[in-house]
Amino acid sequence: MESEKEQQVLAENSGRKNKMKLLAVVGAVLAVVAGTSYYLYSRAYESTDNAFIDGSVVQISPRIPGQVLHVYVQDNQHVNKGDLIAEIDPRDYQTQLDQAQAGLKTMTAHEAGAQSGVDLTSVVTGAVLIQAAAGLDAARDQVSVLRARVTQGEAAVRAAEAEAHRASDDALRYKTLHDKDEVSRQLLDRAETEARATAANLDAARQEVAAAKAQLELTEKQVQQAHGKLQEAQSAPEQVRVRENDLQSASSQKEQQSAAVQQAELNLSYTKIYAPESGYITKKSVEPGNFVQPGQVLMALVSDRLWVTANFKETQLEHMRSGQSVTIKVDAYPQLKLHGHVDSIQSGSGARFSLLPPENATGNYVKVVQRVPVKILVDDSPASEFRLGPGLSVIPEVKVR
Repeated sequence: MESEKEQQVLAENSGRKNKMKLLAVVGAVLAVVAGTSYYLYSRAYESTDNAFIDGSVVQISPRIPGQVLHVYVQDNQHVNKGDLIAEIDPRDYQTQLDQAQAGLKTMTAHEAGAQSGVDLTSVVTGAVLIQAAAGLDAARDQVSVLRARVTQGEAAVRAAEAEAHRASDDALRYKTLHDKDEVSRQLLDRAETEARATAANLDAARQEVAAAKAQLELTEKQVQQAHGKLQEAQSAPEQVRVRENDLQSASSQKEQQSAAVQQAELNLSYTKIYAPESGYITKKSVEPGNFVQPGQVLMALVSDRLWVTANFKETQLEHMRSGQSVTIKVDAYPQLKLHGHVDSIQSGSGARFSLLPPENATGNYVKVVQRVPVKILVDDSPASEFRLGPGLSVIPEVKVR
């Protein structure tokens, strides 16, 4: 009996030893498999828990002062790019635009008048110049003709004087002879008649010369007047330049007023504040009736364009490249997994761009593994019930092999 019990005990001990050996083998195999899996995973993936969601936060501010008329959004409300989110009272700016447009109409009329003045001055002065030149030429020709007439008349006067002297002398001789009864009364009368006729011809010739001289003097004055008109007409280019300067001044004033109209239109458009991009409204600090100033922050807009900033250790960057796929786990939603890709790696560690970067050249140096920000873009958009925003913690896994 004792022999049978000993055999049973030996058999049970042997079974236990075999089970222990089997368990040890299985444990070793599992450890090898786990170690191999971890090794393969560590070679193929790089991960960090020093990562968070990042995104653009736009501060919404007015560009003009004024009283807020309407606010169309609330905190945490989603808006699309171009949605009207607030409105400033536009009445003052509409009045400024009306005034600027009225001034522009006035300046346009001044410019048109100046242009007409240039055109009219160019035409009129050209015609006056031609007319003055023609009048001067005609007056000079008339002077030449009158001088010839004076010369001819003076010659006629000299001839008439000679003829009158001869006739007068003949009349005296005939009178002396008649007194001596040497010639008849008829010859005496004929001689006296001829003397009177030649004297009359002399007077007529002198009067004609005097008239010609008077007309010549008048015509010479007309020549001087025509010459003055010509000189005045020759100043036409200067008059045109004056008109052109007036036109240029009017055009400049019109352009200035046109710029004032454009500025007034811009100011009126600034009374309506639109969402610069799609996202969620946060930190709203404005209500209807508030008076706001340019640059005053009314609210913030968190853009829908989100990405992940992951601060990897510098020892993890050896095989990391742009374009590599990334699986992103969000701490706030453990059931949510996002997919993305590496966009870029910052040229420098995060500490180097901090407010007070470390100065390793002073004091005792302790080498610390640096972290480098890596920008990861999210490829798929999560469902609307998952509200993601800047600052949420995530764990990215980058497939580097």
